Amino acid sequence: MTDLAGKHIVLGLSGGIACYKAAELCRALIKQGATVQVVMTEAAEQFITAVTLQALSGRPVFTSQWDARTAAGVDNNMPHINLSREADAILVAPASADFMAKLLHGRADDLLSLMCLARPLDTVPLIVAPAMNREMWAHPATVRNVAQLRADGTTVLDVGVGDQACGETGDGRMLEPDELLYELVRFFTPKVLTGQQVVVSAGPTFEAIDPVRGLTNLSSGKMGFAIARAAHEAGAQVTLVAGPVSLPTPRGVRRINVQSALNMQAALNQHSQDATVFVSAAAVADWRPASTADQKIKKDGSGDVPTLSFVENPDILAGIAASARAQRGALFCVGFAAESHDLLAHAQAKRARKGVPLLVGNIGPDTFGQDDNALLLVDERGATELPRASKLHLARLLVADIARRLPTQCPAG
Repeated sequence: MTDLAGKHIVLGLSGGIACYKAAELCRALIKQGATVQVVMTEAAEQFITAVTLQALSGRPVFTSQWDARTAAGVDNNMPHINLSREADAILVAPASADFMAKLLHGRADDLLSLMCLARPLDTVPLIVAPAMNREMWAHPATVRNVAQLRADGTTVLDVGVGDQACGETGDGRMLEPDELLYELVRFFTPKVLTGQQVVVSAGPTFEAIDPVRGLTNLSSGKMGFAIARAAHEAGAQVTLVAGPVSLPTPRGVRRINVQSALNMQAALNQHSQDATVFVSAAAVADWRPASTADQKIKKDGSGDVPTLSFVENPDILAGIAASARAQRGALFCVGFAAESHDLLAHAQAKRARKGVPLLVGNIGPDTFGQDDNALLLVDERGATELPRASKLHLARLLVADIARRLPTQCPAG
């Protein structure tokens, strides 16, 4: 399943060194199932050739409003009209400071700006990815232009921070192709969680025995990270509390790293105070060593094995589900159960024990470290199976299910 299947994207390029990223972006859009029509300004042709983008898109590239070739199957010498009519969106990447100024004032002296002006406003959204020097990005004129473009309904993406082609460092870089792809996918995602504050826990915990050893489990964190991404795609503000994993943070998500179950409990108790949804996807250790050695425990050659004693870790989910905010409906809690057998029975029992309205079960050994999963959604009415699929696809289905369960207006916190 591809994220942009059936979408037709007009990819516009204005002048700027970031045009080199447009080649990779075009390829990524195609891989995600979109069809891509490239339109370039004369300035863009100074940085990348139309031949390159034609090869990547599989379509003729248009560069002039006077181009007499048939566009979108219509032979009327009006590419500025025809090229936008079938589009699901126009994405200008890179969008230079000059090109954004043109858009703001409705100037249309080349094919790309003319097409943006002539697009049907109600059906063809315009998305621009700025790219410029840091001083240009910070200039009051650019700041005003961006604000007005957004007020006019244009989606102006953020910029990246880092080294620039001019040798300076700062804001103004165009987002990377994978970031732009994410923003486009997010743009088309129904915003079923708009206004929601979502907290997700993910990954294992690590319970130290000594400075170099500890107890943990095989959870990779991939399911929780996918849920955080899906919630952000759906319009929520997302905080991800993650155990020790090396996964990249989903774009737009605030991440808090923790180690032990007690660390995770403290972070989740704090951040659930402002949340409207809590998804407990972390595999929290049930026990921790009663004491932690200050130095590495070494073998002494005697063959004696050190004795370890354990204490039970707090039940984080049950504690939050029993909070006053959750009890009065201001916080919707979702639990996870990673089982090895008898999934339905264990998931039903765990849901009742934790006191949560929704419990998501899976078979741990079948999913730990994998990119796919199969889920069982258990509530007071019964159980629903989500067949094996990618964790991101399942996360999106779960987020949609959670959204349907939320009250139209959440009670005050």
